[in-house]
Amino acid sequence: MADTRLIQGRYRLLDRIGRGGMGEVWRAHDESLDRHVAVKCLKPLGPQQGDPGIGKVLRERFRREARVAASLQHRGITVVHDFGEDDGVLYLVMELLDGRNLSQLMDENGPGPLSVPDVVDVTEQVAHALAYTHDQSIIHRDLKPANIMRLTDGTVKICDFGIARLGHDVGFTAKLTGTNIAMGTPHYMSPEQIGGEPIDYRSDLYSLGCVLYEIATGAPPFNHGDAWAVLLGHRDTTPDPPRSHRPELPEFLERIVLDLLAKSPDDRPGDARELAQRITAARGGTLAHPAPRPAAPQKANAQLPDWTRGMTTGPKATGAVDLRAVPLDAAAGLTGEWISRIDGRRTPDAGQPRRAERSTAPPELLSVLATRHTAGLSLSRLGRWDEAVEVHREVAAEREQALGAGHPDTLASRYEVAFTLSRTGRPGEALREFEHVARGRERALGADHPDTLGARQEVAYVLGQLGRHFEAHEVYSAVLAGRERSPRLGPDHPDTLRCRHNLAYNLSRLGRLEEAHRTAGEVADARARILGPLHPDTLVTRYEVAYALGQLGRWAEALQTYREVAEARGQALGPEHPDTLAARYEVGISLGRLGHSAEALALYRDLAADRARVHGPEHPETLRARHGIGVNLGRLGRWQEALAEAQEVCAARVRALGADHSDTLVSRREVAVGCGWLGRWDESLAEYHRIADSRERVLGTGHPEALAARHDEAQCLEQLGRGAEAAELYGRIAAQRGR
Repeated sequence: MADTRLIQGRYRLLDRIGRGGMGEVWRAHDESLDRHVAVKCLKPLGPQQGDPGIGKVLRERFRREARVAASLQHRGITVVHDFGEDDGVLYLVMELLDGRNLSQLMDENGPGPLSVPDVVDVTEQVAHALAYTHDQSIIHRDLKPANIMRLTDGTVKICDFGIARLGHDVGFTAKLTGTNIAMGTPHYMSPEQIGGEPIDYRSDLYSLGCVLYEIATGAPPFNHGDAWAVLLGHRDTTPDPPRSHRPELPEFLERIVLDLLAKSPDDRPGDARELAQRITAARGGTLAHPAPRPAAPQKANAQLPDWTRGMTTGPKATGAVDLRAVPLDAAAGLTGEWISRIDGRRTPDAGQPRRAERSTAPPELLSVLATRHTAGLSLSRLGRWDEAVEVHREVAAEREQALGAGHPDTLASRYEVAFTLSRTGRPGEALREFEHVARGRERALGADHPDTLGARQEVAYVLGQLGRHFEAHEVYSAVLAGRERSPRLGPDHPDTLRCRHNLAYNLSRLGRLEEAHRTAGEVADARARILGPLHPDTLVTRYEVAYALGQLGRWAEALQTYREVAEARGQALGPEHPDTLAARYEVGISLGRLGHSAEALALYRDLAADRARVHGPEHPETLRARHGIGVNLGRLGRWQEALAEAQEVCAARVRALGADHSDTLVSRREVAVGCGWLGRWDESLAEYHRIADSRERVLGTGHPEALAARHDEAQCLEQLGRGAEAAELYGRIAAQRGR
């Protein structure tokens, strides 16, 4: 491939700066924004080689890394700007980092360990970054020295969420659903990850302990040449204390490392935030030394899981393996390794004919279908809706052939088909599926069975998606009556209260605001009584009460309720939880509606600072708070400042969300308004014209928002004295509205 290759007509590759098990990293120039970036490409640029099935798995791994990594905004996480596919090559565009990974830093030391102050600083910064990712329910799964960068300014960043997985994936399993591939690098894998057991964020803490052990002593805790010996060490052997290798290490650091390396997840630090606090306290000389924890029970006679067969990993993984020397089935994530099952077993062919008789369906087949059903659920939880719906369609068809159309398992698969359709903007198709499931469950289980009522409630939800709120109201009301009279449910059951909450929401969409407010208030009171006043479900409904109050114009009451929700969420979830910050944002909206612009301005400044610290400066919610700053500056008549803020937010939204995103267009309109107030009508007209063009392109010429944008443009033309053009535009708008 030529060094001057242009990716997606935008990123010009300049020189290769790294290669690993999955691909190459290039320094590149973003010709659209005139900046240097790093571009990671899946395998060497050029035609894919090898088995197409494995290639598909690797591509899915790449896409998943891109989606997960792009969602993260924290100073300790590598920023992902863009991703896509160009001429068969998958690529990921990231910030270009100026620094070295920890493995390279150790190599530069002789090789040898890092200085004690550097080890402590790295520990603290990585702990803060992990606390953030774990709050997002994301587990890295492949922490190692090669995946942690120290920049020239001292900042430490975690890279390559190549095998990250959303924490709420089914069971936190250590395998990629449907591939029989275990994930992680053996020198840094937790015992539960090795054993194929359920894992959570504490697995990352164990891996971090392995990294800290290595950068503090110069070698991983189990530095064996044979992969099996490494795995057995993690599972069965207590590591040597780090100070036995390097006596000058402080005691508090050794205690932290050994706590992280506890065999049982329950014996490790509670979370990454606790770890960061311990480091901070130690730096201040106030570290409370916890009592030594008992050793976890040994499992010397237990066998390692069969996915470890055929492992050939020897020396520690540094991420610097030459791609040409790595067989395709030894690559994982973007820089890590995965280990494939090679015992020759496979699941039955999905297209193989099945017996229709329920009584003769082979148990092995039913087990396989149950596993594939779970795989579909996993894909949904990862947001891979299109893949999920295809899996559920196939399983539904096979279950119908093996068990019958009315069997609960068949209907369960049809239910998931409908659910995925409703979440992918296909409510019409979803409605047909949900109605089929509801009828089938009513025949098989009865009209008031919880599963039947659950399907009918989803019918109501999809009707709401279709704008058929009156029909949705009728179904919600019928489902609610069924739940309340059911001896298994009753009026105070959580599912009944959830139905009433949805009913309140739908009432507000029907314009029946008083009923919506009353119903939401009743649900909030019931949830507070049953679940407690600080339960998240209670607070969600109180949030809906506040919304209804605002719709009724009762902004003082809405403000008080939003404040109470924000305070309660701060107590229950923490001051930096997204739900807490969302309630604070609504407090600002209410203050603005009441004319308390100075107070709203101060709130939005604090909120923007908190959002930037928690999520990053260009996270959509950070920019939403900054938008509030600009709006309230304008309300205070400080238009020069308001315009500057709006322009900065607009530019950031273009970078983060795209030029046609609705939030970007809202900011662009704020720029236009600011220019108008300052008498800069030519600039204002240009902005209004761009907004209208974008809305027509995305929504269509007759959409109400597109017509409103053209109306703004016409008013601006009048301000410039261009009456004839304004009149012509008003005529076009009227004609569109009359259609």
